[in-house]
Amino acid sequence: MKRTRNLVLATVMGASLALSACGSDSGGNGSDSSADAGKIGVILPDTKSSARWEAADRPALEAAFKEAGVEFSIQNAEGDADTMATIADSMITDGVTVLAIVNLDSDSGAAIQEKAAKQGVKTIDYDRLTLGGSADYYVSFDNSKVGELQGEGLAQCLGDKDANIIYVNGSPTDNNATLFSAGAHTVLDAKSNYKVVGEQAVPDWDNDKAVTIFEQLYTKVDGKVDGVLAANDGLGGSVISILKKNGANGTVPVTGQDATVEGLQNILAGDQCMTVYKSAKLEAGGLAEVAIALAKGEEAETTGTTEDTEGGRDVPSILLDPVSITKDNVKDVIDDGGASAADVCKGAFKKACSEAGIS
Repeated sequence: MKRTRNLVLATVMGASLALSACGSDSGGNGSDSSADAGKIGVILPDTKSSARWEAADRPALEAAFKEAGVEFSIQNAEGDADTMATIADSMITDGVTVLAIVNLDSDSGAAIQEKAAKQGVKTIDYDRLTLGGSADYYVSFDNSKVGELQGEGLAQCLGDKDANIIYVNGSPTDNNATLFSAGAHTVLDAKSNYKVVGEQAVPDWDNDKAVTIFEQLYTKVDGKVDGVLAANDGLGGSVISILKKNGANGTVPVTGQDATVEGLQNILAGDQCMTVYKSAKLEAGGLAEVAIALAKGEEAETTGTTEDTEGGRDVPSILLDPVSITKDNVKDVIDDGGASAADVCKGAFKKACSEAGIS
């Protein structure tokens, strides 16, 4: 991944983030719709791999597009590549001039982008790079850095003792998951006192499959596990369920990503070591700026490029900086609007929230 810093992204978000789940389709016009802007389509990947897509990204995107006064449609593929292709066809038929996707896999994503290009529709990779695709731009966080933060967080929780580590990685068809794992390995492999005793990818980021996968890995080493590098909060929750079953939760550090309500609660409870926060406001704001520029026939400002190793090209990119979250700074996510105190601090978590300065 290549990054340059000669251009600075100024993310403009005039509307606040509302953390309410939405349906599978939304769209509309801003009150001051720009006559010279085309229609923007966004296809989110699913509702199962992470709560972020509907709880954070959708409302943040809606707020950004409405603030800019552009016509838009946001739909969710519900984890099905054929559904995503059908949605893309429908959006193109309905006249979108810019199409942003979070691909379910690179092959299906590339096919959508190729078809869009033939119709003169500009495309953007959102959050996940489509390897071998033809997206005009890529908007995401620095995903290698995400993995590095996870590795650093786990190392901080483990300390200098000898430790057996299990990796529960994201979907093998998601290029981001590859980057997360590589970033974490860069940090943890350099520490001779840590030993990897198990590692497996979870198809489609499926949390139910992750339960079975981790339990098998855990059993294989007779429970002799000191830390778990889980690629996101959903997978982390799956890991924690098995640790609880074996009376090991709270004693085995587990990482995460996305700063979901569940992940933050697990951190406050002491069952999860850390998570990585990727502000939906920032990422959605970056996508909105690129999409709006393209809809108006303009070029977008970028922060660098990302190498598409399969396509043999460098994709103009906006790459944002992720933030490590531990019990000490859970409040930062709340303050930024990434989650609400009302959602996180329910029931048994009220006391922990109070101790963390969250009200």
